[in-house]
Amino acid sequence: MGSRLKKIFDPVFFRFILVGVINTLVGYGVMFGLWNLAGLHTWGNPGYWISSAANYVVGSIVSYFLNKHFTFRNQEKGPKVVLRFVLNISVCYLLAYGLAKPAVRWVLHSLALSEQVQGNLTMLAGSVLFVGLNYLGQRYFAFRT
Repeated sequence: MGSRLKKIFDPVFFRFILVGVINTLVGYGVMFGLWNLAGLHTWGNPGYWISSAANYVVGSIVSYFLNKHFTFRNQEKGPKVVLRFVLNISVCYLLAYGLAKPAVRWVLHSLALSEQVQGNLTMLAGSVLFVGLNYLGQRYFAFRT
């Protein structure tokens, strides 16, 4: 494995994954609970964005504290680190979910899936994209290790 890959897949990466599991359990509970149990799937596009955004608002609060202190062991104080984190989360969210929606729709266009099922698959795809973008953004921008 090259030295660049060793730098990315080090103990910090595995701590990030552990925190991500916690965030996933909390955030997915919120997102899929709103989409399926609270009935936001009946709202169409606004329901998609509200459900997925709620996931990231709640998950981001958990993520900030766990990743800052446990994953990246960042000692920086003040608003700059919070602002970098919020900017990173926002850009990653918009990119991941903005790309996932048309991509999944294109891939699944020939299948007769309900809006609810298609929304679930789209949110899963957006989540996968978000994890990769977010790791790189937190490591090299928000918490700069």
